[in-house]
Amino acid sequence: MRRKRNEQLDGLRARCTELENHYIDELVAGDLSRRDFLRRGSIIGMSVPFMGAVLGATDPASALAAPRARTAAAKPKSGGTMRIAIQAPSAAVNPLTVADAGGLCMLNQTGEFLVFDNNLKLALQPMLALSWKASHNATVWTFKLRTGVKFSNGKPMTADDVVYTFQQLSNPANASNALSVFKGILSPSGVRKVNSHTVAFHLEAPNGNFPYLVSSDNYNAIIVPKGTNFKTWQHSFVGTGAFKMTSYTQGVGATFTRNPHYWGSMPYLKGTSFKFFQSQAPQVLALEGSAVDVIGQITPFGATQLLHNPAYSVIRLKSSNHRELSMRTDQAPFTDARVRQAVAWTLNRHQMVEALLAGYGLVANDYPFAPSFPSTVPMTQRTRNIAKAKQLLAAAGHSKGISATLQTETYEEISQLAQVIKQNAAAAGINITLNIQNQTAYYGTTFGSSPWLDGTLSLVDYGSRGVPNVFLNAPLVSNGAWNAARFADPTYDHLARQYFATSDLKSQRKIATKIETLLLQQTPIIYPYWIDGLTVSTKRVHGLNPTSIAQLYLNTAYFS
Repeated sequence: MRRKRNEQLDGLRARCTELENHYIDELVAGDLSRRDFLRRGSIIGMSVPFMGAVLGATDPASALAAPRARTAAAKPKSGGTMRIAIQAPSAAVNPLTVADAGGLCMLNQTGEFLVFDNNLKLALQPMLALSWKASHNATVWTFKLRTGVKFSNGKPMTADDVVYTFQQLSNPANASNALSVFKGILSPSGVRKVNSHTVAFHLEAPNGNFPYLVSSDNYNAIIVPKGTNFKTWQHSFVGTGAFKMTSYTQGVGATFTRNPHYWGSMPYLKGTSFKFFQSQAPQVLALEGSAVDVIGQITPFGATQLLHNPAYSVIRLKSSNHRELSMRTDQAPFTDARVRQAVAWTLNRHQMVEALLAGYGLVANDYPFAPSFPSTVPMTQRTRNIAKAKQLLAAAGHSKGISATLQTETYEEISQLAQVIKQNAAAAGINITLNIQNQTAYYGTTFGSSPWLDGTLSLVDYGSRGVPNVFLNAPLVSNGAWNAARFADPTYDHLARQYFATSDLKSQRKIATKIETLLLQQTPIIYPYWIDGLTVSTKRVHGLNPTSIAQLYLNTAYFS
């Protein structure tokens, strides 16, 4: 039997690239778990059936299991309009510039991506791209597009539309939010049409995780028709998704109906209706008062009565969703790493997770490698130590303490987190004044006009990603698009480039260890905790497909 399996594995290997065979080697050697093999394989474009065959050939017990028998599910009911509460978009829904939870949730109601990051399976799966492959050095990634796809206006989707979309997203002249991941990696000239249904991305530097950068993780990257005016896209919401927009009122809500041109199975729902709210509390009241059927994304603070009420269903996703407290490394007193470390040592993170997240999360450790990332290497956890914080401040010449203003936003539990940070820091003589603003004012536009990017201290939300590339790049590299800390460290920049270029998991972990050690020493950003993704609905609602980045897919949703 073993000989037969070896022959089967040899036959499979003969069809593999060098990198695919490397992952198989790591699986056989025990360096990759079954889950990590599936996850890494999905990144480089290995199909699920092929990976299942590999697992079966290496160890029949670890092969992809047949679906388990399920208890009788509620019978899908065709029709009805589902009512959803979400955070109000903070600005116009422009695919180039959207950066807030409400806006990106609107994008995915009609827009689709080349690749979908399935948060439930922690793996990538085809969406508008059927398959993808990398060159041997991961500098060229080629995507085969799905055929027969039409936009909601009836126009066929081709490679021309994909090339146009990514050329606009990667163009520095457009102030695209997607530059947070594409800067230094992809330029407009690197997006090239191979044929009508094939696109190749020629990268400026090797990137082993590139499919995540054109997936739903990069929430701006919905495919739009060639020639789209992004500034007026909000008037049409033209996309390839299961629904099309019927109305949109800024600050109030939006409605959608079935897209008759949808390439996939028609949704069960006749339509959807979104209601916009400025904060979470009224969303909770709306669900309790039967004014809505779903809350798209919540945090436990102020909503624990929903999470423990049998009248509601809760979808819980492990995620890399988190908050970042940036400290301006170019402004005194935070030019001294000892001062930044002192702030970090004042925080009672375990208490924060219990008080603000009701346990629906994990403490973080001042580097952007979440427990959900395979490349994360756990380091000794920072805990509250006021004596150490005072000692660091004194060593930096601030024995009498320091004062600073913290800029932050009104969103989910962040304003409460800011209060806790202020209280924790005060014990070490760190006097923090809070300036809490609505999201429109807080985000501004760019450096020089945004409290988020310009404040001496700033506290902001970061949605979940499947790999740490965005977290390592945008807020931390010297020229990062979201570098609110103004952190500039050549050693860090070099390590980040090394990490991005590496496809091998063992090598990624070695580099991750160096990055984590450096960031704990420098502490330009404090990461208090990782937050579980939570979506709440009435018991009549089924088939929701949320992500931990505040997206909500409703093409399979229905009422029982």
